[in-house]
Amino acid sequence: IWTGCALQCFDLPVPSLAFLQGFDPPHQSDTRTVYIANRFPQHGHYIPQRFADNRIISSKYTIWNFVPKNLFEQFRRIANFYFLIIFLVQLMIDTPTSPVTSGLPLFFVITVTAIKQGYEDWLRHKADNEVNGAPVFVVRSGSLVQTRSKNIRVGDIVRVAKDETFPADLVLLSSDRAEGTCHITTASLDGETNLKTHYAVPETAVCQSVSRLEALQAVVECQQPEADLYRFVGRITVTQQGEEIVRPLGPENLLLRGARLKNTKEIFGVAVYTGMESKMALNYKCKSQKRSAVEKSMNTFLIIYLGILLFEAILSTILKYAWQAEQKWDEPFYNQKTEQEKNSSKILKFISDFLAFLVLYNFIIPISLYVTVEMQKFLGSFFIGWDLDLYHEETDQKAQVNTSDLNEELGQVEYVFTDKTGTLTENEMQFRECSINGIKYQEINGKLVPEGMTEDSPDGSVSHVVTAHASTHMGKESLFLKAVSLCHTVQISYDQTDGFGDMPFSHANGFSPQMEYYASSPDEKALVEATKRMGVTFMGNNGETMDIKTFGKSEKYKLLHVLEFDANRRRMSVILQTPSGETVLFTKGAESAILPYAKSGEIDKTRLHVDEFALKGLRTLVVAWRRFSVDEYREVDRRLHEARTALQQREERLAEVFSFIERDLELLGATGVEDKLQEKVQETIEALRLAGIKVWVLTGDKHETAVSVSLSCGHFHRTMNILELVQQKSDNECAEQLRRLARRIKEDHVIQHGLVVDGASLSLALREHEKLFMEVCKNCSAVLCCRMAPLQKAKVVRLLKTSLEKPITLAIGDGANDVSMIQEAHVGIGIMGKEGRQAVRNSDYAIARFKFLSKLLLVHGHFYYIRIATLVQYFFYKNVCFITPQFLYQFFCLFSQQTLYDSVYLTLYNICFTSLPILVYSLFEQLVHPHVLQSKPALYRDISKNSMLSFKTFLYWTLLGFCHAFVFFFGSYILMGEDTSLMGNGQMFGNWTFGTLVFTVMVITVTLKLALETHFWTWINHFVTWGSIAFYFVFSLFYGGIIWPFLHTQDMYFVFVQLLSSGSAWFAIIIIVIGCLFPDVIKKVFYRHLQPTNTQKSQLVEAHRGISCVDSLCCVSEGSSGCARLGRLVERVMGRCDPVRGARSWSNSDPYFSNDRSILTLSPMEVSHC
Repeated sequence: IWTGCALQCFDLPVPSLAFLQGFDPPHQSDTRTVYIANRFPQHGHYIPQRFADNRIISSKYTIWNFVPKNLFEQFRRIANFYFLIIFLVQLMIDTPTSPVTSGLPLFFVITVTAIKQGYEDWLRHKADNEVNGAPVFVVRSGSLVQTRSKNIRVGDIVRVAKDETFPADLVLLSSDRAEGTCHITTASLDGETNLKTHYAVPETAVCQSVSRLEALQAVVECQQPEADLYRFVGRITVTQQGEEIVRPLGPENLLLRGARLKNTKEIFGVAVYTGMESKMALNYKCKSQKRSAVEKSMNTFLIIYLGILLFEAILSTILKYAWQAEQKWDEPFYNQKTEQEKNSSKILKFISDFLAFLVLYNFIIPISLYVTVEMQKFLGSFFIGWDLDLYHEETDQKAQVNTSDLNEELGQVEYVFTDKTGTLTENEMQFRECSINGIKYQEINGKLVPEGMTEDSPDGSVSHVVTAHASTHMGKESLFLKAVSLCHTVQISYDQTDGFGDMPFSHANGFSPQMEYYASSPDEKALVEATKRMGVTFMGNNGETMDIKTFGKSEKYKLLHVLEFDANRRRMSVILQTPSGETVLFTKGAESAILPYAKSGEIDKTRLHVDEFALKGLRTLVVAWRRFSVDEYREVDRRLHEARTALQQREERLAEVFSFIERDLELLGATGVEDKLQEKVQETIEALRLAGIKVWVLTGDKHETAVSVSLSCGHFHRTMNILELVQQKSDNECAEQLRRLARRIKEDHVIQHGLVVDGASLSLALREHEKLFMEVCKNCSAVLCCRMAPLQKAKVVRLLKTSLEKPITLAIGDGANDVSMIQEAHVGIGIMGKEGRQAVRNSDYAIARFKFLSKLLLVHGHFYYIRIATLVQYFFYKNVCFITPQFLYQFFCLFSQQTLYDSVYLTLYNICFTSLPILVYSLFEQLVHPHVLQSKPALYRDISKNSMLSFKTFLYWTLLGFCHAFVFFFGSYILMGEDTSLMGNGQMFGNWTFGTLVFTVMVITVTLKLALETHFWTWINHFVTWGSIAFYFVFSLFYGGIIWPFLHTQDMYFVFVQLLSSGSAWFAIIIIVIGCLFPDVIKKVFYRHLQPTNTQKSQLVEAHRGISCVDSLCCVSEGSSGCARLGRLVERVMGRCDPVRGARSWSNSDPYFSNDRSILTLSPMEVSHC
């Protein structure tokens, strides 16, 4: 009957395998044939199928492909590829500068990046080797052999012991139980911590020893691997005494890799899917290189600068030939052409000149930008690990950074996709309240106390209430507790024994420390544990009887039938024979599934209590019972037997019988269970919402459970209009429902909406109606997706990622079922929870608790983004300042490709003279104090959508660079005039002196420009800012003041000393620097007061609360009496200088900042205002 029925479900005759058609696996055949213990047929020409080995690979590189693959990825960066071309050009033709000037920085960038990415991948290899090298036992040659996990082959019989994880996808052959069942948890796969029962077919269940398994002759035929965790179709053919017995196989026979064996001593299973073909691995996405929005902006800006460079080089080449059209400039008397030059090709000469100009101006593309960005990301990522606010003391876990490439992306998040179980919740259910016969009770110290009474009240304890009735008849309270402790499918595990037949009932009152409950629903476990604390202890179920102890007295109930829970009925029941011989039905379920069928009991009061529990965010269940007469039970038993053995329409017939049985109920009461949320989840979700971030919850859990948690954690509000797209059966039905929802949203546009979608409906919506589904989702404040398979989670993330607005997404989860989602999102965060380390291992960042997400985004994300955005803009600015005078100089040297600066200055400008101030700025800058950023999440909106790297801001910095470059060059030129004598001895400036004057003004100006941009001054900022200027002067004096024997030419000898000996040169430096920066200061002052941003307003509020700096010009330390000189000048103009408020430093007693002791608050100086 079983075989015929199961195969009839596929509408097929038993021998046929055609039901396996219709899949699209990556194999030639639609099915795979697995010979158990690899006992292949001896006759005929059998060719074994090739299957994947059992290795798991999450790394990106191997030792062989690391160099080519890494180089390919790095040269995808425009700057790297460009500098490679420039380097090759310098090697091939005669250029004004040495190949070392571009080759050395390029080599440094490539090497540093390769080492960093290689180290990160080595960590992934290390984690893979741990998994692949785990010891396992397999049956080979009649004995149990220990081997490594990676050596398991398809067809091997594997032994797995209690609490071990399954090393491959196994079909269960037998367990230590006679009936061949075992219990597993799939927490790391689908997030569900409840216990699931799996079965072996009867023919293999008897093979409980290695010798019997060795003698087993069986073949498994099943579908090729697919990612769906809940689908498995196959059959097993067992040969016994020459007769072939065929049994169907389904998901209940398959043990998935990553799941854990519970409550069972050991099992034997045959491997059918191994390694990267296991369902867990198929739900992993390929580890791809994630690139941040800032990096993409950098590439766009580099293309623009490349255009500027090409324009300058082409213009210079054309003007050179236009100038040389005159004979006197083409071949002056002092520079006669050689015969070879006269006869050379004009086209080749033009190309050669163009390339020479390209090399001369190539420093406008800042390759050192990439080095600085890499260093900033690498060093900056340590702050996350060092932040004590992200440290979880109970578990001794600090935040972890697995990749530092995405730090700034934390400041750009628009959508957060979060798992539920273990991410928002603690994975712990707690019994809180109940309603019995219309009276509300609370649990206090293991006793049920009626509401309004204390534990010490004379009639407050349940023992008094219950025992008062127990001597005469079953009181309602006692009956309620018995119903709760009997109406479930909970299993018990004892450390000493692993079966249920010989459980140690001798343990006093069942309070053995070795006893542990396992349940198919976490609610059931919490309720059974609660009744145990109150004196009614469930002692076990051996399949025929259920044993409980009521206040020390043992009672045996005969288990007649279990009416299993299903999503349509939303209730489950048990039919029992009491010790007195009476037949009763106990049922529990959602109030909507029980109350309409109740005919007696305190129905109205209970309904009121259930609503009160739900408002508190508790998960509610209603409990009822019914007595059967002998005739009634006989009818019930007959109907159940007929429905359960029906070959056709079994589900419909069972539903009909269940409805017949579960009616005329007497209501006993209701329970309220709290799914314990993690600390501060509600506050975190609210902060994210205020920051303009939409939160989606994606969970594998049941609809009711997910909605309940969403309400209790504040993801859904009680005032929100909850829309549902669930249990859709067809495309048309789904489309119609989506249109209805879209209409409702338009009609109720004032109300906030929340959307609930289940996995099946989502598949239909994404297949044909993606656009309509996205429109509905975007108009909802919160979205909840339940019953989601891991790959569906990734599909939802990809759907949002690739939508028109291309928002930045973040995914956060704690289980292996979240890995695909974590890898798909722009930023993936793993929670160090109770479900293994897969999520943490595959994430970009890992934190111990969900509540840390708010500081990670609102503070660290904010800081990283403003730092790197300023770093990128400043780099382009200082390189425009650097190379534009070189371009202008060509108009004064007949476009002869003469360089304005010495080659040593060309090389060291970006490496030494201007690199450290911006690096330190990009590590320590804080526009607003961390506390303010956390208390005002709306400030996060100021930096959203890459606002600080918009084209407008980029244009401002570029034009500023050009303006400053013109002032440097023409300021120096005008000062010199035609015949101005600037030296003390009457000598005039020469070419190198003029270039050095421009270079000196430039180094000072770009360094002070960054000082103007700095809001948060530390001693390190002061040291590198003033130290860089001092280093330039000291270096130039040494470089030009000594004849260095290893230098081939020394054009700069004594040039700098002479320059500094001129008072006019000093005057020029001061005038030009002030001329460049003064308009900047005026602009900042006026904009700050006329059009302040939200961030600047927060700085003002902060200043009024006692933290003051005058826009980085007058930051002062404790005890200082006033503002710095330039700062005082600005303050006098604005009339705002207040020396009394000027001094400020942190102290341990400071009430405003005492809660933030992170490494980020290094200085006694804070954000400023003018």
